[in-house]
Amino acid sequence: MKQVQKGFTLIELMIVIAIVGILAAVALPAYQDYTVRAKLSEALATAGEAKTNVTEYYVANSELPTSSAEAGVRGNVDTNIVNSVTYEGTDAATPGNIRVTVKAVGGTIANDDYFELSMTGTAGGTIQWKCIPGTVPSKYLPANCRG
Repeated sequence: MKQVQKGFTLIELMIVIAIVGILAAVALPAYQDYTVRAKLSEALATAGEAKTNVTEYYVANSELPTSSAEAGVRGNVDTNIVNSVTYEGTDAATPGNIRVTVKAVGGTIANDDYFELSMTGTAGGTIQWKCIPGTVPSKYLPANCRG
């Protein structure tokens, strides 16, 4: 009577473990980048409040604010991800920037790295914004901010 082999051989198990190891080596860095990008999406959402305040000021006064205080931008946000949000305007006619300073949240992002939302114009009574990476590597910014 012939005996039928049951189970896997040692070589087959070693091949499976090698394949899983290779997949993990490829997937882990991608996952880490994804988690950093998810954290920075919160920073972009925090900047949304400042965008709204600058836009409301522009609609109410028909001119741009010249400072964070004038725009009503809450500067010292201090969350787990965001250090501060500031509006920098030179005068009431020149478009300004909203700067979001973040904390070290992983990847190559250090404490006090920043990205900016730059005003590109006020056509038709609306303000248009463009995201600029600043010192934050663009691969960590959310998709709508990578340009």
